[in-house]
Amino acid sequence: MFERRRMLGWAGATMGVLAGPRALRAQAPWPNRPIRLIVAFAAGGAADSVARVLAPRLGDRLGQTVVVENRTGGSGSNGGALVAQAAPDGHTLLWDASSHLVNPSLLKGLSFDYATAFLPVTLATTFPQVLAVKADSPIRSVAEFIAAAKARPGTLNMGTQGNATAGHLALAQLQRLAGIEVTHAPYRGGADAARDLAAGVLDGAFITVLSAGPIADSGRARLLAVATESRIAARPDVPTFAEAGLPGLTIAEWCALFAPAGTPMGIAERLHAATASALADPEVKARLDGLVAVPVGSSPADFARFVVQGRAEMGTLVREAGIRAE
Repeated sequence: MFERRRMLGWAGATMGVLAGPRALRAQAPWPNRPIRLIVAFAAGGAADSVARVLAPRLGDRLGQTVVVENRTGGSGSNGGALVAQAAPDGHTLLWDASSHLVNPSLLKGLSFDYATAFLPVTLATTFPQVLAVKADSPIRSVAEFIAAAKARPGTLNMGTQGNATAGHLALAQLQRLAGIEVTHAPYRGGADAARDLAAGVLDGAFITVLSAGPIADSGRARLLAVATESRIAARPDVPTFAEAGLPGLTIAEWCALFAPAGTPMGIAERLHAATASALADPEVKARLDGLVAVPVGSSPADFARFVVQGRAEMGTLVREAGIRAE
């Protein structure tokens, strides 16, 4: 959904801009104390794991400690509310996920407006989603999956990592694009859905490659297609949906950095540069590979466009699929 560039190129270009006197004057006092990184999700999850990999590297590059704080609940909105009320001085930041685009269409009575409360800084990583089926399924391709769903509408039980997650949205998009109907089985995480898929309780699942990969490797599931624009390095043998004959399905989980609205753009640019540099670090890349997380590091301008476009697209999908908050 946005142009992919080399991480080091981003970082170098941004740092070149920041070298100008005007940018230096705007950012002179920042940061002057530890930075709070509010992670809107529980410790130990994929988003939290990436935050904890990056936090010390960001601290090294910014010259201040970056402290990770988990503020869970409300599908990420509790953490969002805290940061929305914080001073826009770059010392309190939000680490959010793809629910950031969906919450405005699902949650009522929020104390803040997602569209105006935050300054998008950078999309850090994505977690590719994959369509998988149980090992003894006769289905071996997306075309065969669609044919089976059309032959038996509503009978295929499909797990996801939870209601209104990227997996659920990808499954809804698959149904819309292919003109099929399946039964959605939301779980409390991709690992739980993968467990039941491996046990044959589910016919299939739309979950992250991180969750589905181990059961595929052990022969307990079959991966049909990834919901990405191009094949991923972790699973080069798995085709994209476009290659499988169903273009337009490119929904992923992701995690990203936001600042309170009103934060100086110079601070956002320094945060982006630090993040892009950290993502290019070989040790960081190795740890992200272990999480099957794809580094991105988009610029504030690119990420802002991604957020606006994604919020509109996901809002439409939520309404058309009748998705509601649990």
